[in-house]
Amino acid sequence: MNARDLMREALRALEANRGRTLLTVLGIVIGIAAVIAMTSLIGGVQQTLLNGLGLNAARMVQITTSKPLTDSDINKLEKLNASIDFAEGIVSGFSTTKMDDRDISVSVTGGSTRLFELTGQVKLIEGRLFNAQEEASGARVLIIERGGVKTYFGNPDADVIGKQIKLNNASYTIVGVADAASGGMGNDNYMNVFMPAKTVSRGLSWLPQGSYDQAIAFVREGTDPEGALEGIKQAIAKAQNVPDDEIENYIWVYSMKAQIDALQSFTTAFQLITGAVAGISLLVGGIGIMNMMLTNVTERIREIGVRRALGARGRDITNQFLMESIAICMLGGVIGTIVGYLAAWGIALVVTNMGILQALSANGGSVTLAPAFSVGTIVLAVGISLIIGVLFGFYPARRAAKLDPVECLRYQ
Repeated sequence: MNARDLMREALRALEANRGRTLLTVLGIVIGIAAVIAMTSLIGGVQQTLLNGLGLNAARMVQITTSKPLTDSDINKLEKLNASIDFAEGIVSGFSTTKMDDRDISVSVTGGSTRLFELTGQVKLIEGRLFNAQEEASGARVLIIERGGVKTYFGNPDADVIGKQIKLNNASYTIVGVADAASGGMGNDNYMNVFMPAKTVSRGLSWLPQGSYDQAIAFVREGTDPEGALEGIKQAIAKAQNVPDDEIENYIWVYSMKAQIDALQSFTTAFQLITGAVAGISLLVGGIGIMNMMLTNVTERIREIGVRRALGARGRDITNQFLMESIAICMLGGVIGTIVGYLAAWGIALVVTNMGILQALSANGGSVTLAPAFSVGTIVLAVGISLIIGVLFGFYPARRAAKLDPVECLRYQ
């Protein structure tokens, strides 16, 4: 019998026992759906976290020193180390403000528009970023997080562009709103704002003007950030005249690539673990297939005898029952893939709407989870279905092929 005839016979046999076939297929559907949903959701979480770090996070290096960094230090770093594409400083500040009778603590981060864009710290949902003139002059402008809008103005959707916030007896104009779901740290009396670095230095930081708490450097494309760390550390030491034996105690350099690699390793391991747990249901489904096929063999002993009497070989009987098992699994695989796809999107929507992943955002903003489906996922589902069909259908098929034809014809 050719493959087409085998498939036709298999489908006819399965149709004759629709109820039993449906229940057996259900076991495979649940198993495949669980594997697809779990692996794609974990992959989606991984992708969401990586996106939250920013597209250029793999190139980013954080630099902190025991004494403030200056513009001169940062300029020397770019000149002394050829692996650096560019570097810029970040200055932090702190202030308080009042709204009605409430005291609100304000965390201030100063930097450039380019830096905020590349690090992914500021994701605008309204308004604009600072322009070059505002950065150069240290204009009193700021970008407030959406949670801060709620904290200060009482409504996260309030129209705040152009309005002012008073900090340290000076008024600062809001030019943009960044995506962030909470006021900060889960406290309704706390909020985060972003300003040009020069603005922060002039009235909101304890550091002298032109000094920074830390610097962010971006290595050139194709350069290994981990390999560049020592060179960056030496360049900063030279810029600040730090003796060689004191470098480790005064300069700290960290690469985001190490964190990204650790994150990917963790999520991949977690994906394998959850996939293995979900695979247990596939094992149960496979046992159900074997049970059904053994039952089929028992019920069709006389049919087997007739087929053998008409010239069917043992191999033909094996192929016939094996094809039935494979057909069940392939059907379950197709339905399970669709169900898993829908289940993954359903869970992702619930997680997104409930804000469960908000705490994992790089800036505390809202997080949208999207399952990570791929061709490999579909191939995995089809491959698993095929393997289960062969593994759990082979024994019943061989048992049918080895039955004595004469005894089969006598069977009532």
